[in-house]
Amino acid sequence: MADLKRTPLYSVYKDEAKLVPFGGWEMPVQFSGIKAEHEAVRTRAGMFDVSHMGEAEVKGSDALELLQRLMTNDVSKLQPGRIQYTAMCYPDGGTVDDLLVYRRGEEDYLLVLNAANIEKDMEWIQKHVSGDVTLRNVSDETALIALQGPQAEKILQRLTESDLSTIKPFHFVDGMKLSGGMEALVSRTGYTGEDGFEIYLSPHDAPKLWHQILEAGQEDGVIPCGLGARDTLRFEARLPLYGNELSADISPLEAGIGFAVKPEKGDFIGREVLAHQKEEGASRKLVGVEMVERGIPRSHYPVYVGDEEVGEITSGTQSPTLKKNMGLALIKREHAQLDNQLDVEIRGKRVAAKIVKTPFYKRPQA
Repeated sequence: MADLKRTPLYSVYKDEAKLVPFGGWEMPVQFSGIKAEHEAVRTRAGMFDVSHMGEAEVKGSDALELLQRLMTNDVSKLQPGRIQYTAMCYPDGGTVDDLLVYRRGEEDYLLVLNAANIEKDMEWIQKHVSGDVTLRNVSDETALIALQGPQAEKILQRLTESDLSTIKPFHFVDGMKLSGGMEALVSRTGYTGEDGFEIYLSPHDAPKLWHQILEAGQEDGVIPCGLGARDTLRFEARLPLYGNELSADISPLEAGIGFAVKPEKGDFIGREVLAHQKEEGASRKLVGVEMVERGIPRSHYPVYVGDEEVGEITSGTQSPTLKKNMGLALIKREHAQLDNQLDVEIRGKRVAAKIVKTPFYKRPQA
């Protein structure tokens, strides 16, 4: 793993986590075990190193115009201190990436990009820059820790005098003072289906904050978590993963994130195709699949209705919360009704499954 990049937190956990290559990085896949970490986030709190994610600043009087041209969502609706989930698309409606846009000021935006797409995204954005726009990749200057789960607010509150209960979902506070003289951008976001925070800070401060969160949350059962649990958690909440549910060949509408596509805002790259899909319905649809017979559906396994191959599994696992073998499948729209019977080909054998409602897991409302 000599050529892999390492995050500022690598030295903190290198001897206690199982490390794997991921998107060009050497990352922890698990610490105490995927099921234990998954359960901690669902019932208490878990902490993730997500410093491999990319961050880019877009500033200038033409920044909004650029983002409106690139993004499927309506960035003009974004107020300072708020965050928007969106996608960037190619002219044919395929997805460049799904991302978050943070509005820090009148002409100041922060984009959060998927780790494996940083280079590609930066090239795509740069290609469309015109007028008064400064684009800067600040990924190397930014560490990112996610604290997720029902106890997340209580734990993080011990490390700041700012009232975290005033930060609503998809809102953030920049320059928040944390104990030990640290400052961070703290947002109420995450990728687990639980309440929680994502904390953007200096790489120099990240190890200190990691230790402080573990200490502050010890009595509440916070534990470090790896990419394995991050994947099972996002899967249960039906949050798409780029390269699985979204890709250059899969549009946001097909992937079920049509809420982030706003054709009515005016022209943007991919608008024509996406507007048509929104009106007429896309030819493929992402559905939830539950195995009826034994077997775990995995990414790229073919899906059949009778003898016809109708699509493939995009993600699948044994759901730690539901204790069932579940998958997400991108299939032809005409077969996408709830309770429809399907077969998933697992190692050359067709195994019975049915279409079920998603998300598979929804956080209980307080």
